[in-house]
Amino acid sequence: MRGRLLLLTAATTALVLTALLVPLTLLTRTHAADRATAEATARAQWVAHALGPALATAAERETAEQTVESVNTPGLPATSLILGDGSRIGPPAAKGTPPVTDAIRLARTGRAFTYEPSTGGRQVLVPVQGAEGGTAVVQVTLTQRQLHAGMMTSWLVLAGIGVGLVLIGLLLADRLGARLVGATRRLARTADRLAAGDLTARATPEGPPELRLVAGELNRLAARIDELLAAERENAADLAHRLRTPVAALRLDAETLRDTEEAHRIAADVAALERSVDDVIRKARRPLRDIPHADLASVARERAAFWLPLAEDQGRTTETETPEERIPVPVPEDELAAALDALIGNVLDHTPQGTAFRITVRITAQGTPQGTAELTVADEGPGLPATYAAERGTSGGGSTGLGLDIARRTAEDAGGTFATADTAPGTRVTLTFPRAPQPPPAGTRSAPHAPTG
Repeated sequence: MRGRLLLLTAATTALVLTALLVPLTLLTRTHAADRATAEATARAQWVAHALGPALATAAERETAEQTVESVNTPGLPATSLILGDGSRIGPPAAKGTPPVTDAIRLARTGRAFTYEPSTGGRQVLVPVQGAEGGTAVVQVTLTQRQLHAGMMTSWLVLAGIGVGLVLIGLLLADRLGARLVGATRRLARTADRLAAGDLTARATPEGPPELRLVAGELNRLAARIDELLAAERENAADLAHRLRTPVAALRLDAETLRDTEEAHRIAADVAALERSVDDVIRKARRPLRDIPHADLASVARERAAFWLPLAEDQGRTTETETPEERIPVPVPEDELAAALDALIGNVLDHTPQGTAFRITVRITAQGTPQGTAELTVADEGPGLPATYAAERGTSGGGSTGLGLDIARRTAEDAGGTFATADTAPGTRVTLTFPRAPQPPPAGTRSAPHAPTG
């Protein structure tokens, strides 16, 4: 936008200056010729006035020669005196030009005039009345160069003015463009912050009226979204809170069972359900931008150990490969665990018993400067059904179709990717997450570092 504004300003200024400077250059050319002609006319009239008394007698010819010679200095127009008998005092006539031309004969009639000969330049003729032997004529000849002397300087001045005006126009356009682009970029950064979940971000109305209007509407939209999300979170928390009553009733019913072992098992399940309800309430009231980081490697090992007894009961061989180092990713631990549970549960529910599966966590060098964390769950089952579609609520295996969608949304909400692939044999599901910065060691204080990029 800034470059286009500069280009438009340069083109417009150049067109306007062309329309103005071309007539001015022609005018300076005419003005230079008129000025040179006026000076030559004044010179011819002065010579004619000075030589008038001297030419009254033949004895004064030497005086006339001295006067003509005194005005013929280098760089000035050539001045000649053509006497009545056709003789010439001063520079000779141009080669091929007769001593007495038609213009001289016309001047001898008493007329002073200027004309442009075919050889170029300009001549000024002034008659000298009272000369012995007939009317003499003072002839001042201007060459083409003398006629337009000083014109190049005027053109250079005009060109300098034009360049200066173009530069001033570009400077003003650049300042205006910088203001527009800066206001637009700040508005875009505010929109990016809102898209990232920072609902406290607000745009500063600045720039032209249109951008101020957009900034005001964006602030209104952000406030409205904040209100709607707050209401939605409270509604979700209220609904989850209502579940506590039936859960408490289940716990009381479990305590009245006569079978102690069965009562403990149901009570444990009810306690797990209570914890899940509490997690729902906490998650519903948690600000969107307050996202804790989870250790992907630790969660993978913990969930693999959780599902290991059931896998052994089904005769499955499991393998877990994770780095020893922490791999923080910008996903809450409960959501990451739920995504991994959904993937492992799909293997246990939709592949024949005895089918082996493998959980792998590794770091790749792609994506963010810290790298990308990759979680893969691969099995050796029959593969995805032909009717599988990657849409929420759609399943080709007779289930709800939410398991893979939970994993997909967990990865994509964190800025990662979700991919499935049929292998030979089996299926491989891969989630990628951008790595979060490593927390500083306990007891140390991280030094601020300069921003990069």
